[in-house]
Amino acid sequence: MSKTRAQIAKKHGAAAAGTPEPAPAAPPRSNGNMILIAAAAAAVLLFWYYHLLTLGQMSQLADGLTMPDMMFGGYGAGYVADLQAAMDSDALDQLSYLHKTAGTLFPLIFGIAWLLLIQLNVDRRWLRWLLWAPPLLFAVVDLWENVAIDSLLATTAPDDGQVALASALTVSRWVLLGLSGVAGLLAVLLPAGLRGKVPAQPPGQDGPGTESR
Repeated sequence: MSKTRAQIAKKHGAAAAGTPEPAPAAPPRSNGNMILIAAAAAAVLLFWYYHLLTLGQMSQLADGLTMPDMMFGGYGAGYVADLQAAMDSDALDQLSYLHKTAGTLFPLIFGIAWLLLIQLNVDRRWLRWLLWAPPLLFAVVDLWENVAIDSLLATTAPDDGQVALASALTVSRWVLLGLSGVAGLLAVLLPAGLRGKVPAQPPGQDGPGTESR
């Protein structure tokens, strides 16, 4: 008595019964892409609000001096003394409040957006961690810089060590922000094979090693 195709498939597998096996379902990406778009948009908006708008306005409370956060090349004790002389206690409190709000939200949201961007585009674990390093370090250094600057300006006579630390953190955060941008571009522009992204094979199409019958 001949066996049915269902019985053969149950005993020997779908291939033995002549029934094509269902293709594995692709992982859902739509939700991740939507979260990425929202996080990236929020990061861009916060960058504009924090760096270009509010920190620029803070200069008006410091006799036109640039805020330390925007000193790409760092600063020294003379600049800190001039800034402390130009800013009264209300202005210093306002700068500290800005660090605790937008200055905290920006590195966190930027870091989340960039980690997700790399996660969605890079499957090789070693490359993913390599590209994750700049945004992770940027978030840590940026938050640390906020605390260092507030502590520096609140000290009546800061020593050279405090000034050097805050200055180094400021320079480092801008370097890491640039490296994070490069990491994001590499996550999107590197060849798919290097990123571990293998194109999905259309259903029913034989692989390269299968001979046509």
